[in-house]
Amino acid sequence: MNFRRIYLVKCLLLLFPSVKCSITNWIYKAVNESALLSITSVAGSVYHATWQRDRKRLLQIKDKSVRYYVNKDQCRCNIFLNGTLQIERVVKEDSGNYTVTVYQEDGKLKAEEDTMFIIQEPVPQPILSGECMNKNVSVKCEVKQKTENETFIIELTQDKSKKAQRNAISLELSRLYFGTFRCVVKNQVSEKTAEKVIKCSGQLDLYLILSIAGGAIFFVIFVILLIYCIRKKKAERLEDDCEERTMQVHQADSEMVVRELPQPPCNPTPKQLRVQQRPLPQPQVQQQALPPRPRPRTQQRTPNHLRERP
Repeated sequence: MNFRRIYLVKCLLLLFPSVKCSITNWIYKAVNESALLSITSVAGSVYHATWQRDRKRLLQIKDKSVRYYVNKDQCRCNIFLNGTLQIERVVKEDSGNYTVTVYQEDGKLKAEEDTMFIIQEPVPQPILSGECMNKNVSVKCEVKQKTENETFIIELTQDKSKKAQRNAISLELSRLYFGTFRCVVKNQVSEKTAEKVIKCSGQLDLYLILSIAGGAIFFVIFVILLIYCIRKKKAERLEDDCEERTMQVHQADSEMVVRELPQPPCNPTPKQLRVQQRPLPQPQVQQQALPPRPRPRTQQRTPNHLRERP
């Protein structure tokens, strides 16, 4: 199958949209799948329909009778009463431009449609690898197996960054920050993905730095508020103690005032004057009784006649 012809037809359709072309459908199938090529412009059963691939007749149905122009086993194809062509276990050689012509019973052309049928192999599994270089992260997505004339797209994404290339066996992406990278290899019939988290030692993510800074600021504010609350509580406690002491002093003063004797009136009466002029009784000091002194012993005086002895 010549794929250049397929791309040429696509380009002609884009450049000259006013030109009428018989290609109406594009059908993609993977290898070993089954395909159904139907007639979109005809409903119900048909009387006479012929299918061709690249202008070579494959088979036809006429008055419910099927005729093969190729080997039935090699064709692996069948036709239904409504003109739909069935191909089983498709291979890449089955790709091509399929044309169906439908005729009425009187032999007049009723419809003609072209279908571009393309068989593709499933894409291989991509391999995602990363390498830390200085402050950058170099990520590479590669495909080990690649079949000739295969059309696929390889994409490498990280967050909102995306890089894509067609029919490439490898794709590289360099970023300042590490993270989750995703590689996608796809075509019209299959898609495979590889995802990997790449981290480099010695690097800090911007979000991690902001989180640490925010946590430190919050901790400092918390400590300041804690110290302020402790000091405020201590000041309130000292004020309460001062007020309590002041109240106790006032209470003591009040009690002393209550205990004082009443003062005499300003204009005393004559009786009060006499009482005030009367001398107050002097307190008698009780002398402490002294112990009795010992009496001196008196010597008996001897009579003179005894004293004077001759």
